[in-house]
Amino acid sequence: MPCALGNIKVVLVGTTHTGNIGSVARAMKTMGLSQLCLVAPKTAPDGQAYALAAGASEILAGATTFDTLAEAVADCALVVGSSARSRTLSWPMLEPRECAELAIAQSNKPVAVVFGRESSGLSNEELQLCNYHVCIAANPQYSSLNLAMAVQIVCYELRMAYLAKVPAAAEPDAVNYPSSEQMENFYQHLEAALQHTGFIIKQHPGVVMTKLKRLFNRARPEEAEYNILRGILTSMQRLEKVDGNTHKE
Repeated sequence: MPCALGNIKVVLVGTTHTGNIGSVARAMKTMGLSQLCLVAPKTAPDGQAYALAAGASEILAGATTFDTLAEAVADCALVVGSSARSRTLSWPMLEPRECAELAIAQSNKPVAVVFGRESSGLSNEELQLCNYHVCIAANPQYSSLNLAMAVQIVCYELRMAYLAKVPAAAEPDAVNYPSSEQMENFYQHLEAALQHTGFIIKQHPGVVMTKLKRLFNRARPEEAEYNILRGILTSMQRLEKVDGNTHKE
């Protein structure tokens, strides 16, 4: 588990439907998060929760339950609560991407992203425990998001923010290319080999070599491929010499 993602809690407050808890666990696991906190759920995770968690049952099994939000976020240096935009309650508001970038930047200590009740969200008292509020810019004509959908969006942004801050898991090996001088030597070798086979005539090379140079410049062979090409040309010349000597005998 990457440290940055492992230090981020998803906190669900007063969840009514256990199936939503299971779906949230699944959403978290797909994005690499594992800390699930439940604040005063109406019902503890049951068979329906585990069924909807699919392969994320270990997140449900490891979920921590608290009586109040204050207890759940007591160890967190950053707390962000999900909220609809409000003109009456002035509070620092973040988009999900901004929320994720801030959370990853400050994940050296525990961070909590808090989601409220399915029907009424977080209370004003609970929102005031948060440093920031996060709002998902949904369609204003139909902004109703399922709890697990909202969690999935934020967890996705958290993962993207994390990946932007760390090196790729498997950096590709550095590619070495032949130098300009090496390529020029290759073209001379290629021309000599094609003259040797009779494909081009030394006195009248035409535009064949120009087109071949354009081809290989466009393909830009790597150094290992360059060495293979030089080996092929050498083998062609060697074979022609052997055939020529055999013919003379």
